[in-house]
Amino acid sequence: MTIEQSTTDALLIAAAFQAHILPGVSRTFALTIPQLPQPLGGVVANAYLLCRIADTIEDEPALNPQDKVRLTEQFADLVGGRGSVAAFVDELLPKLSTATLATEMELVKNTQAVLTMTYSFEPGPRAAIERCLRIMCRGMHRFQQQAGPDGLRDLNELGRYCYYVAGVVGEMLSDLFCAFSADTAKRRGDLSRYAVAFGQGLQMTNILKDIWEDRARGVSWMPRHEFAQHGVVMIEVDPAKQGEAVQRALHELVAVTHAQLAYALEFTLAIAPGDTGIRKFCAWNIGMALLTLRKIVATPGYTSAAEVKISRTSVMWTMALTSVGIRSNTWLRFLFRRTAAGLPQIVTTPAQAPLEA
Repeated sequence: MTIEQSTTDALLIAAAFQAHILPGVSRTFALTIPQLPQPLGGVVANAYLLCRIADTIEDEPALNPQDKVRLTEQFADLVGGRGSVAAFVDELLPKLSTATLATEMELVKNTQAVLTMTYSFEPGPRAAIERCLRIMCRGMHRFQQQAGPDGLRDLNELGRYCYYVAGVVGEMLSDLFCAFSADTAKRRGDLSRYAVAFGQGLQMTNILKDIWEDRARGVSWMPRHEFAQHGVVMIEVDPAKQGEAVQRALHELVAVTHAQLAYALEFTLAIAPGDTGIRKFCAWNIGMALLTLRKIVATPGYTSAAEVKISRTSVMWTMALTSVGIRSNTWLRFLFRRTAAGLPQIVTTPAQAPLEA
C-alpha cells in the first residue's frame, strides 16, 4: 500500500466516524451542519467535534480543576499538531465518569480520527480552528477556577464566559464562511460585527435550558448580581419551588438572549444570498433557539431541559418556512419577528451587543 493510499484510507475512516458520531452528540447540529456545502460542512463538523471534546473535559465532575486545565492545554496543543494523541486519550478516557455520555466517551476514544481530519485541512481553515480551540481552552481555565453552584458575578462575567465557549466559535465560523465563499468574504465587516453574538445567543439559550442540570452537578452560570436585584440568592433556590422572583430574573436573561439572537440574525443576513446552505445553517439554529426561549417562557417553574425541549414538528416547520425564502432578508426578518413574538425584550443600540466579550 502506498503512503497516498494509506492517507486516503485514514481520511475515509475519519470522515465516516464524523458522520457516525455527530447525531449522537448533537441533535441540532446533526440537522444544521449537513445544510452546509462541501467541503465547508466537513470542516464545521470537525470543528464542532473538537469543541465537544473540550466541553467534555470541562463538564466532567470527576476531574479536579488542575487536571482540567492541564488536559485542555494538552488538547489545544494537539489541535495545533503538537503532542501525543494516544497519551492524551489514555489519560483522559479512564477518568471519565458515568456523568459523561457514552457518545462523548466514544468521541474522546476516537480523538485521533477527528484530528486526522483536522490535519488534512488547508492552512486557512486549520488556523481558524486552532485559534478558536486555543482561546476556548484558555478561557475554560479561568472559569474552571471559579465554577460553583453560586453562579457568576454578574451579566458581564456571564458574557465573558459565553465568549470563551461560544462567541469565539462565531468568529471561527465567520472566518470559515469567508474562506469558502468569495461573495460572503466581501461582507466580512458585517459578519465580524455580529459573529460573537451568533455564538453567544445560542450558548445563552443552552444555559437557560440546562440551568437545573448544571446546578445538579454543582455548577451555575447564572449572574448573581442580576438575580440579587430580584431578591434571589441563586444557590438557595429550590428548583421545585422557584417563585415569581426567580421567574422575573429568568425572563430578564431571556430578554438578553433574545437581543443576542437578533444580532445573530444580522450575522445571517450578512451572508451572501447565493450561499443558501450557509444561510440555512445559521437560520435554522436561530429558529430552534427562539422556539426554545418560547418554551422556557411558556413553562414557568420548569425543572429540567426535557420540559422545554422543542417538538420535532416545530423543528420541521422552522426548517421548511425558513427554506422557502432563505435568499430574502425581508422574509427572514419577518419569520424572526413572528417566532420571537411575546418574548421579553430589552432596549439596546444597534451597534452594541448586550453581553461583553
